[in-house]
Amino acid sequence: MKNEDIRNAKNFDKLLDIKYGKIGTSKRDDFEEHAQYYVISEVLKETRKEAKMTQAQLAEKIGTKRSFISQLEDGQCTYTFLLFIEFSSLDLGKRST
Repeated sequence: MKNEDIRNAKNFDKLLDIKYGKIGTSKRDDFEEHAQYYVISEVLKETRKEAKMTQAQLAEKIGTKRSFISQLEDGQCTYTFLLFIEFSSLDLGKRST
């Protein structure tokens, strides 16, 4: 029945409901949390690369280890709000035009 439901889903939200449950269920909340970490990881990685920085250089700039930056970029660990503020306050060489 689930495969048929998936084929008949009309939009992405319905697919998520079928696969992970409705918004507010623990399975769906876990999925949403991991999806957010993935997006943040990709933004961090892209921004670091645009600034032509290595993971080691970024780690040095914020006072951590390269392995931690690697884990963040791979979505293997969670972010704290303070860490996000630290990243957002860094001058990674990007200038608005």
